[in-house]
Amino acid sequence: MSQLNDTFLRVTDRIIARSETTRAAYLDQMNRAAAKSPARAHLSCSGQAHAYAASGGDKAHLVERKAGNLGIVTAYNDMLSAHQPFEHYPALIKQAAREAGGTAQVAGGVPAMCDGVTQGEAGMELSLFSRDVIALAASVALSHATFDAAVYLGVCDKIVPGLVIAAQAFGHLPSVFLPAGPMTSGLANDEKAKVRQQFAAGEVGRETLLTAEMAAYHGPGTCTFYGTANTNQMLMEFMGLHLPGASFVPPGTALRDALTKEGAKRSLSLSALGNHYTPVCSILDEKAFVNGIVGLNATGGSTNLLIHLVAMARAGGIVLDWQDFSDLSEITPLLARVYPNGLADVNHFHAAGGLGCMIGGLLGAGLLHPDTVTVAGQGLETYTQEPVLNEGVLAWRDGAGHSLNEAILRPPHDPFQPTGGLKRLTGSLGTAVMKVSAVAPEHQVVEAPVRVFADQNEVKSAFKRGELTGDVIVVVRFQGPKANGMPELHSLTPLLAILQGRGQKVALVTDGRMSGASGKVPAAIHVSPEAVDGGAIARLQDGDLLRVDAIAGTLEILTNGVCERPAATADLTASQSGTGRELFAAFRNTVSAATDGATIFGA
Repeated sequence: MSQLNDTFLRVTDRIIARSETTRAAYLDQMNRAAAKSPARAHLSCSGQAHAYAASGGDKAHLVERKAGNLGIVTAYNDMLSAHQPFEHYPALIKQAAREAGGTAQVAGGVPAMCDGVTQGEAGMELSLFSRDVIALAASVALSHATFDAAVYLGVCDKIVPGLVIAAQAFGHLPSVFLPAGPMTSGLANDEKAKVRQQFAAGEVGRETLLTAEMAAYHGPGTCTFYGTANTNQMLMEFMGLHLPGASFVPPGTALRDALTKEGAKRSLSLSALGNHYTPVCSILDEKAFVNGIVGLNATGGSTNLLIHLVAMARAGGIVLDWQDFSDLSEITPLLARVYPNGLADVNHFHAAGGLGCMIGGLLGAGLLHPDTVTVAGQGLETYTQEPVLNEGVLAWRDGAGHSLNEAILRPPHDPFQPTGGLKRLTGSLGTAVMKVSAVAPEHQVVEAPVRVFADQNEVKSAFKRGELTGDVIVVVRFQGPKANGMPELHSLTPLLAILQGRGQKVALVTDGRMSGASGKVPAAIHVSPEAVDGGAIARLQDGDLLRVDAIAGTLEILTNGVCERPAATADLTASQSGTGRELFAAFRNTVSAATDGATIFGA
């Protein structure tokens, strides 16, 4: 085993120390819950009759309680391409459970919205809150206490984090996360981005734009760029909740179906009625989260996970902060170039050696804890292997061990850059984060006057009027979780890229979010304190000088007297009703700051 990096160990130790009290309380709660399992044995006869009434041929097994009953929590809908394959998973899972001598029931469904559809629309103001709704809905599904283990069907942006939060609330149950895999490669992501910029500049019409978009997003499976959805899949593998090599196997294949069935069998085998009781609370410890943060940096993953990982960890009594991410970024080499950080998509990355190759390299460099517990057993070394079908039988073999395309995937001793893809910024404007893996070095420092907006549509209108000339830092405020749910502002990317392409120095600063696909334009996002809390961002005025420095990690107001001004206010009534937003007032009123996970749990 390689010697672990000193900083890596130091960050892990301080997380363990910081979390000592809350983690102990959580584990005590899980131990008490485990002592009551299998829970359905304690149900009344009437309760059991209700639970088993529609189970058909499985009823006798359920009544005997000799074999595990697997709860299926599904985020299926057929509007999300990534979730459409889940339509057929319950049948496969039930078949697999019967083959293992157990049973399976669909415990419940959770909502799953598409950030691609709601980008720039009112629905995006529900997106972040949907994560906590998913956690609540999954908890309702499992509250019937009839299950010995669970499988979770989810892929996309808020869905996996929400399911992980719920899995930890039921952390005494073993659980396996089952992905759907990426869609086949379509129109190259850089070509799609080029057409978007041409449309924003008025060079092509909507028909050309629609043709390009339909060619890029063309079938079942996850979008092929490396945004939040695929970052989620990476995390589930690094943190031991997927089967090894499962993340990027495409849907509709025999290997995908075999992995789904094996995941169901594995979950049952990990139950208290199986041979290897391994609850979620034993898997998702401090070391697992540190491994996940390293994976986030090594792959140049989505900035959304700086919020999600904090919330996910706190659901298990583990306290992370953004300094942990920043310190681990400083020692983690960037090993992948997947769009928007490069031209490749996740299918190319997987073919080049994928996560197994990367995990092997990071283990060798002393940048991953090798001794974590996973659904595949003890130790992360298993995740250097890849799944295959041998005459129709699922097996694992040694992975490539080295990159098959170093334009996409590199070893730790020869990275694309020596530090990770995320940067924490601090200074007189507050705290923010930036995804720097796709930002060229010459664009990582911007010092310019600001233009201040309270709405992304105002930015688009100013662009169309030709007002955004010269070097400029576009400030979009009152976009934080308490103001309007912290929507992504990804629809601003094409026009900001046009300004940058004209030779202007340009950056975005916001208390909102950017998409996991944020790329070449420097964006200091998640600014905290947010404007509605009176943060310094609420005191900026047009023309104030600001310095965004991703190299030094600073976010400084250069104009004197800004922080002594009264904080601006905004009319937020338009964000408080319509598209269901009036139903989320309680979320806006109780949500925590972005630095604390932007969650209603423990806010």
